[in-house]
Amino acid sequence: MESAEEAPLSVFITGFGKFIGVPYNPTESIVNNLKWFMKVKGMPKGVVIEKCQILVAAGKDALSPLCDFFKSAVEGKEDDPSKLSRTILIHFGVSSAITKFAIESQAINEADFLWEDQLGWVPSNESIIKEDGGIEQIRKTSLPINKIVTELVKMGFPVVVSNDAGRFVCNYVYYNSLRFADGNGIKSLFVHVPLFNQIDEAIQMLFVSSLLEVIASTYACLE
Repeated sequence: MESAEEAPLSVFITGFGKFIGVPYNPTESIVNNLKWFMKVKGMPKGVVIEKCQILVAAGKDALSPLCDFFKSAVEGKEDDPSKLSRTILIHFGVSSAITKFAIESQAINEADFLWEDQLGWVPSNESIIKEDGGIEQIRKTSLPINKIVTELVKMGFPVVVSNDAGRFVCNYVYYNSLRFADGNGIKSLFVHVPLFNQIDEAIQMLFVSSLLEVIASTYACLE
């Protein structure tokens, strides 16, 4: 069995397609182009991007492909804690209300959509996972996000820690992801990015590549 030091950091990445008010989602372009971009720029040592997937911007009716994505991250690793501990789900979503990158610290067990998702669901104050309890239930990432943000700011990127991923599809996906991560010994992170008219695509691609670099360099503190 590989040791934790020898196992690569296996990264599984998602973005979203369009939704109401955002006819072109920048995360779709970022995630679709990321493997090519990293091949040109150079992957951080010890990091492997295993899978990139675009999710439909929807909640419960898109849960099955989301769960399949989660399962792909742990497939074949179930009996190897060293590999599981070095597996991370990273989700990217857009917020038209921000001008900086926002690293989300937590998700809340509440779906309260102001408008319908791409499959027509409009929940109101519903628990995302009823077995977890009420809408006040919170799940937090176990990654050292304050350290990650500090390093990214030193690199010159406008980035902040956020404690509120909203109550729309981003929060819905993040809550499910954190729950799966907690139950399987892996990590999960959600990052909100601005629209390209706030921060252009070239800088956003550099940000994502730098995020991978920083996560890789700070991962040792978790082990």
